[in-house]
Amino acid sequence: MDGFFDTNSLLSHNEVNQERNKLEDEKTYYRKEIVKDKKAIKKLTNEDGLETFAREKYYMKKENEDIYIIEYADSLKTKNNE
Repeated sequence: MDGFFDTNSLLSHNEVNQERNKLEDEKTYYRKEIVKDKKAIKKLTNEDGLETFAREKYYMKKENEDIYIIEYADSLKTKNNE
């Protein structure tokens, strides 16, 4: 029985497998992101969730209140930790 072995086909097969694995990993990542985004959208559909988002992300406040933002030294941008 004669056999035929082509190194190019073995190399290309390996490259295709690596690409497929990479794409499978990306697919898994994006599915997780979709689930996370759906949860975030669901929170924003009610008034309490929207208010919380506006307060946390855009520092919005009600007319009669004050907001204090506390930043820790290790979270501030400096030339050393940019």
